[in-house]
Amino acid sequence: MTEYEAGCLVQSLAGHDRGGLFIIIREDGDYVYLADGRTRSVSKPKRKKKKHVQLSSRRDPELSQRLAQGMSVRDEEIRYFMRRVQQGGNEDVESRCD
Repeated sequence: MTEYEAGCLVQSLAGHDRGGLFIIIREDGDYVYLADGRTRSVSKPKRKKKKHVQLSSRRDPELSQRLAQGMSVRDEEIRYFMRRVQQGGNEDVESRCD
């Protein structure tokens, strides 16, 4: 079973943002709410159907925990995590989203 968990990294499979990387902010039924810290902020996440995103095995444990507890997360923190993932930095990245 696939877990769409807050803090997990996903790639968009459909729409004008196809190929883009996002972080799941929250999950609600058939939808996930996504942010990338740039074009989509935490305050205005993109709503997307689950079937239109592909889960990565990457997540930031600190961001995940804070999102799950309803605490605030800043766009800068999301951008920093995504930059680390794209540059191959795996020291603080868990493989737990699949």
